[in-house]
Amino acid sequence: MEAYSAVVKFFQEGGMFMYPILLVLALGIAIAIERYMYLTYAKQTNRSMWQKLVPLLQRNDYKQAMSVSSASKADIGKILTYGLTRLQASRNRTDIEMAMEEGLMEVIPRLEKRTHYLATFANIATLLGLLGTIIGLIQAFTAVANANPADKADLLSASISVAMNTTAFGLIVAIPLLLIFTVLQTKTTELVDSMEMATVKFLNVISEHARQ
Repeated sequence: MEAYSAVVKFFQEGGMFMYPILLVLALGIAIAIERYMYLTYAKQTNRSMWQKLVPLLQRNDYKQAMSVSSASKADIGKILTYGLTRLQASRNRTDIEMAMEEGLMEVIPRLEKRTHYLATFANIATLLGLLGTIIGLIQAFTAVANANPADKADLLSASISVAMNTTAFGLIVAIPLLLIFTVLQTKTTELVDSMEMATVKFLNVISEHARQ
């Protein structure tokens, strides 16, 4: 209960800039949760789809593989659909690779969508905190200028302490948002790398069958 009271007091003493920082935090958390769930789901569906396609590709059953990949909502399914579609017209490895690169370019923006906002929100939270502190200090010095000389030191120290709350809160919000941004960016990179690896394996299977 004491911790809750301390948090409420800290927030109330911070002034009006605490509210936009809190809004930034809420938006950042919402985006972080949505992106984490999306990327986790994408990873699971990609793995499941690849496990279904590998036996079909190894059996040279491209027609069935095309049917499975085109019906799938997995990103890797969409990419391989591009490759399998081009395979029907050309067995040239370069042509197939270019087709799958086109599919990859279509998928990547969806994986990276909104993640960059987290870094922006972290910067905004920090800047709002600094702005709140500066305005608080201006108000503090203005108030002290008209105060009793005997009370100036106490009033100034109290006002500065309150003004620093916004900077502290801005950093409290910014640091976790930057960490979350790094985690999601790493997760996205791993997902893209796994899809690129899958396309290379697909091309190798095609080339191997072509030599037989």
